Amino acid sequence: MKELEKNPQSTISSSQVFFIHVCCGLALVAGFWVAHHVYSLNLVFDPTKTLCLIWAIEFPVVILLFSCCRQKPEKCSYFTAIARGLLGLPIGALLNALGALALGAPVGLQYLEKTVNWSLLMSSFTFVPTACVYGSSWTDWCRIFACTKPNGPLEFMLCLPAHGAVIGAWFGAWPMPLDWERPWQDWPICVSYGAMAGYVVGMVGSFGLALIMHTGRKQLKAE
Repeated sequence: MKELEKNPQSTISSSQVFFIHVCCGLALVAGFWVAHHVYSLNLVFDPTKTLCLIWAIEFPVVILLFSCCRQKPEKCSYFTAIARGLLGLPIGALLNALGALALGAPVGLQYLEKTVNWSLLMSSFTFVPTACVYGSSWTDWCRIFACTKPNGPLEFMLCLPAHGAVIGAWFGAWPMPLDWERPWQDWPICVSYGAMAGYVVGMVGSFGLALIMHTGRKQLKAE
């Protein structure tokens, strides 16, 4: 990972993108494994504690890896990038919670813990990686998310999984109002599954694009 710290925009390779995504994906798997095998929990019957375990395992992996990809490492230390990620977690959680409530998430004290833990997981998917890499650079945030114009493998690595998580959560919410009376229809179970599925799809997509870009650069050099 030392090469990433020199100049992430120019040096990040498809193998490094693959490594980071695999680690983040394994952290998700580890969260489910610990919840099920250590605490006998699952997302359907105890979403609050299960989500808490998943984001508590996912978040440290995300922040440690993406801090290596920080912009201008000569001006921003590794620990500064970690601090930006730590600050980004609650800010991103607040924005995700407000977005969910605006789109119809249930309101009430009985849903508060569920919403908080879901929002923290969503922040780990969407907000924290970019906070580690770009900090408060409004220009970069707008280019990646508002304008959806990522530039290079690193920005696709930030953009696609985040968009995948949000779109997946939105699709996951569709079964909630249906009159099936299934336990998994409760907030935020199917939304969480949708977000995680979308996040994984986004990671696969960003790795595929990184591979294509890397192959294209090799061909241009050969010519």
